[in-house]
Amino acid sequence: MQFLIDRLVDVENMGLSTWVRESPSLWAFPMFLFVHTVGVGIVAGGSAVISFALLGMWPAKAPIRPLERLYPFIWGGFIANLATGVAIFMKDASTYGRNPDFFVKLLFVIAGVIVIRRIRQQIFGRADLDSGPLPASARTLAWASLACWFLAIVFGRLIAYVGPVPGLF
Repeated sequence: MQFLIDRLVDVENMGLSTWVRESPSLWAFPMFLFVHTVGVGIVAGGSAVISFALLGMWPAKAPIRPLERLYPFIWGGFIANLATGVAIFMKDASTYGRNPDFFVKLLFVIAGVIVIRRIRQQIFGRADLDSGPLPASARTLAWASLACWFLAIVFGRLIAYVGPVPGLF
């Protein structure tokens, strides 16, 4: 365990980590956190729109297929979150690396990514998407997506308040 903590401290001592953590510039931690938050909104929001449509909260005669255009935005938000999330983790790696909420958040993010990929493959991949009833799996996947992103956000927020808190230890 000590070996892992020592490696996480090494990550904290890297130049980028120190700059994100200690720079008074708005381009350091505040900008990384802002971009991360916007990315979360894009990923969770875009996924929620698709999920609600699959759950029937969409105009009855309106096609669902055009919602597939949200996927590039969702993936763009995810990539922004990945990049900024790594930088935010690096600034306090030894603290985040000991916080169980961080790992629970990551599990829900991974599960959410798997679910939105399955929705695209299994639901949007159907030729008869807008001409027939949705498969029963559409509702299950939609609820799973909503649950994953909701819980990823909840556990992401808990990181700041529960367990080892960055800047206090």
